[in-house]
Amino acid sequence: MLEVLEFDTSKRNDLIDITAEVSAAVSRSRIESGICCLYVPHATSGVTINENADPSVKLDIIKKLETMVPRSENYNHAEGNSDSHVKSSIIGTTLTIIIEDGSLVLGTWQGIFFCEFDGPRSRKIYVKTIEG
Repeated sequence: MLEVLEFDTSKRNDLIDITAEVSAAVSRSRIESGICCLYVPHATSGVTINENADPSVKLDIIKKLETMVPRSENYNHAEGNSDSHVKSSIIGTTLTIIIEDGSLVLGTWQGIFFCEFDGPRSRKIYVKTIEG
């Protein structure tokens, strides 16, 4: 089953917890055992799993990425968002998560984050559930 989650982002760089939305898509699929594949079809965003209990973790990730890949640098890409492309490549645009007993298999503190690096924008993420 394929679902498309659509939403608007509000910051240039942000990690947005989408765990509940992805979990709901898995529930709607009625798959008890299989995998959930996430795909972000944007060149300046990504998706990752990390701690979602303490909001300072996502702030630390954003801060470190901004330090490693500054917005102002001698980039060749003329659109002014080269740093966003690099951050997307570092984080990645896909995830695969196990589904068992009809639920995502995540660690106690883990959540799924959409990573915005060139916002604010209208974005989407594909959620594909596969029985197996």
